[in-house]
Formats: sequence, C-alpha cells, structure tokens
Amino acid sequence: MTREDGRDEGPGGRAVLLAAGLADLAVSTLGTALGTARGLLRRSDAADLAADAGHDLVARGRLVRDRYATLPPAHLEVLARHAMARRASSGGV
Repeated sequence: MTREDGRDEGPGGRAVLLAAGLADLAVSTLGTALGTARGLLRRSDAADLAADAGHDLVARGRLVRDRYATLPPAHLEVLARHAMARRASSGGV
C-alpha cells in the first residue's frame, strides 16, 4: 500500500514520511553497528585493540587541544611590537 503515483502528501504527511525514513535509517545503522561490535568482541586480541583505540583517542585529543587551545597573539600587540622594533632599528626617531 505504498503511494508511488507522485501525489503530494501535504506538509503533515511529508513530516511523517521523513520521520519514518529517519527511524528506519537509525534502526538499520544501529543493527550494523551492533553486528560490528559483536564481531570485535569475539576477537582474541580485543584487549589490545581497545588499548590501541584508547591511545588513538588520546592522540586525537591532544591534536584538537593543540589546534584550538592556543590563541594567536592579539593583532594590536603584534603591530605594537613591529612599531617598537622599527623605532629601535631607526634610532628612536
């Protein structure tokens, strides 16, 4: 009982279809993820695999911290330092 004839469902019908499609996608993705996790837990080197994953996450965390935690110097501060260096090199004029 699908409606494939191209008729417009209206805003309410479209929202319901969108929600149903998203729910179906979530269920299928969750099923795939659970199957993958179950397969990983059956491995004999699961502890080593988890330790490696932990080290990778820590390394990623450090990269993110280094990328976003350090702020560049203030623009006016940089200009002031250039002006002071220019004055010092030209004899304080």
